[in-house]
Amino acid sequence: MGSQVRAASRCCDPGPIFGEVAPEIIEDTLIQLATENEQSLSELSDQAGCFKETRTVEFIFLLSEKWHLDQSARYQAVELLERFMIKQVEKVCKSSRENVKSCEQGQGSSWSSLKDQIYDTFVLRLVSCVQLASKLSLHYNIVNSDTALKFLQSLKYSYTKQELLESELAVLKSLHYQINVSTPLAYVELLLEVLGHNGCLLPAKPLHQMCMQLLDFSYLTRDTIYDTLLKIAIENSTPSKLQAAKFLTVKEDFMLLAVGIISTSVFVLNPGQWKQVVEHLNYITGITSQSILEFSYALLKHIVGSTTPKQHYGNCGTKAPENRIMSLK
Repeated sequence: MGSQVRAASRCCDPGPIFGEVAPEIIEDTLIQLATENEQSLSELSDQAGCFKETRTVEFIFLLSEKWHLDQSARYQAVELLERFMIKQVEKVCKSSRENVKSCEQGQGSSWSSLKDQIYDTFVLRLVSCVQLASKLSLHYNIVNSDTALKFLQSLKYSYTKQELLESELAVLKSLHYQINVSTPLAYVELLLEVLGHNGCLLPAKPLHQMCMQLLDFSYLTRDTIYDTLLKIAIENSTPSKLQAAKFLTVKEDFMLLAVGIISTSVFVLNPGQWKQVVEHLNYITGITSQSILEFSYALLKHIVGSTTPKQHYGNCGTKAPENRIMSLK
């Protein structure tokens, strides 16, 4: 009985504890995340976001719930799969370019065979990414090979345990073993910590829970939210392909996503403090109040069809807060 109680306690997510971190650690982590975000955006692939479509994200979320994984694992799994699949697409493109001549001569298409291989192993790779993500959250459940294999067999896949292990290794090798990359959740939780430290006295637990719900929603409706945001940004309902391509960095900006999630959560729970929080987020991250406003509007539009953020904010004329944590501007 005692071992069962201990196991159950390990599976229970108590949530983050805010207000216990030293200011210098918060500041260093904020700078690190901002740097990591900028580097990621500067190295962005043209295929970024292609493997975050709703059905794939929903599959990962449901599988994570089935295996009782914490919320950070589900986001980590989505990002791992995205990064791995982009590597695979780039491999296919390279192989295709190298074999154009042989294809033209009727010697078969390497492109076609590699595409088939990627398609045939997609679910296996997805499961491997969820497994790897579970291992990054050491105090929660780890999805072992037996559990993963049983699930795949329930879907009528006949993979062996060896193939499952080789799949994990293939993901690791493709990503050069760099799998512990920060997700938008890390940005959200750190910014909540900064807001609390800088005097924005918000109800931490319900605000964090609301942020998690909205972050889930933003992952599941990603394309529609950013499509709305693009149309707002260019003030045109029919964006060109060039405009959509240039907007890719906005769609992959984790810092923008985090401030948008927090802003919207505060608007839902504490509308009276919303304007102050937006000003704080602007001062901390350098993201303009207008950008934060537009993101909140796009997100709320697809939740309740509301236009209130635009009407509520009015003139952004308040003074910047006297923060102890440095601005990233």
